[in-house]
This record gives sequence, C-alpha cells and structure tokens, in this order.
Amino acid sequence: MQIIDLSEIRRRIVYGEVIARMREALIASSRGECDTPMPMHLDIAEQDSEIHMKSSYRRGGKYFALKIAGTFPQNPARGLPTGSGMMMLCSAETGAPVAFLADGGHLTDVRTAAVAAMVARELKRQDRAIGILGTGIQARLQARMHAAILRLEQVWIWGRSPEHAAQCRQELEESMPGTKVSVASSPTAVAARARLLITATASRLPLLDAGDLRPGTLISAVGSDSPGKHELDPEILERATLILVDSRRQCEKLGELQHAPSERERAVEIGAFCQSGALRDPAGVTVCDYTGLGVEDLYIAEYCYEKGNAA
Repeated sequence: MQIIDLSEIRRRIVYGEVIARMREALIASSRGECDTPMPMHLDIAEQDSEIHMKSSYRRGGKYFALKIAGTFPQNPARGLPTGSGMMMLCSAETGAPVAFLADGGHLTDVRTAAVAAMVARELKRQDRAIGILGTGIQARLQARMHAAILRLEQVWIWGRSPEHAAQCRQELEESMPGTKVSVASSPTAVAARARLLITATASRLPLLDAGDLRPGTLISAVGSDSPGKHELDPEILERATLILVDSRRQCEKLGELQHAPSERERAVEIGAFCQSGALRDPAGVTVCDYTGLGVEDLYIAEYCYEKGNAA
C-alpha cells in the first residue's frame, strides 16, 4: 500500500485536470454507473466538531474509495489546522488497500471548489467579478479555482469576523496577483457587486434573500451539506429559473433543497445537465446546490494515485 502525504498530493494537483475529472464523476453518477451510499455524519459535541464519511465505486472500475473529512474548530488553539481527513483507495477485485492519501481534508476542499468552477464553465459564465460568503479554506480555493476558468478582475468577500476577512483578503491578493480583492460589509453588499456568488459557510440561517439578487445571478451554494445547514432563503430556489444539484437524493436531505422541498421535481442533476446541452435563461437566477458526493472523492483519489504512478 502506498502512503501519499499532503505535500506530494499538493504537488500532483493541477486545477484544470481536477475540474475535468469532476465533470466525468458527475456524469457517471447521473448515468447510474456508480454505487454511492448516502454520507454518514458524526458529531463530536465536546469539540463542536463534525466528521463526514463518504464512499463510492464505479461499476467496472479498478477501485473503491472511502473518505473521512472533519472540521475541528478548536484545533487552531492547539496549533493544528481546522480541517482533518484522509482517503483510502482499495482494489475492487480483492478489497486490498492500494493507497492511503493522508490529505488532511485537502482533497475534499479541492474537489468541492472544482465542481463549482466546472459548473460555472458549463454554464458559459464570463464573469469578471465573483462574490464569496465565507473566509475559510473553501473561500480561498473557490477564488483560485474560478480564476482558472474566468478572467477575474475582482473578488468580493464577506465574513462574520473582520479579522478573518482581512486575513483572507491578504492571502488571496498574494496568491492572485492582478485580481483586486475587497471586503464587503454584508452578504447583501456582495450580491450587489457580483452576479456569480459562492456561499461557503456553516450557517444555519439564510444569508441571502431573493430580493438581494440581480438578474442573471448564479449562486453556488456549497456550505449546506448536512441537516439544518441553511444559507439561502427558500424563496430564492422558488424563484430560480434553473436549479442544479449534485445529487437530488442528497440535496433534499442535506442541501438547500431540504428547506425548499416543493422545488424537488424541478431540480436537475449536474451530470445530466452537462450531457443535455440545455440552454439557460441569461436573465434568470440559477442556483447550484452542492452536498459533495463520494464519487467525487473516488475520482480525485484515483487521479492523485494514478498520476503519481504515471510519473
């Protein structure tokens, strides 16, 4: 069994390649080619922590994957990163472990941002400005991943902590030279300045209302991935001209769709949308609801493992 550490994982990742792999993963999922159980969630109340466990197998594939990714908010006081995690890639023929990816949750973060960027590209977005609610690792990766597919000139960010927002701004300015990064005073202010919005928080109360959005807005909602999380007022989904979901089954239980069950039948899985070539209403609001799929973990684990073996 190979053990692949975080530094090697970072070295192997190329954003454009991961974006392409995520498109393949979601198409395979929507075609029914993958066995992907519902995620298992574990809360550790004493640490205010949550852990997600996901798995998947693509029929006819060489491997199956198991992923564990957690958030431990008290870790920074211990000198440790907030995120934790690992992925195990196993032989689908024998069950033997093939690779242990000690990623600290990084691969989960990367594939989440890659899926959102892939959808923006699939929708043929040409935005020069994006707005991000949240100032954590996901916010940073969303900005960088979208910069890989858009000619970004401006990034607007908002966070509850001014200190965290300032730090996020500084890091993005250093990693994205030539792109202006600004801190907004509220989620509404972000929505007033950008038509491509990414919500990446752990909020349990809506941060955006339908009246905040301008015509032609795309919202990528990545924060709601377990019961009770909630970033968008349900009216946003009710008014949206297009609702995309990574998995209807997961989103109605874990995503924004759990708060707007009446819109379930209108929701289109991203993989099916990618295959359809359907057009969107350029003046309408599009909502993309992401809960994160085990098949995405499988595809990115395979990518990292096989890329190393091919080198």
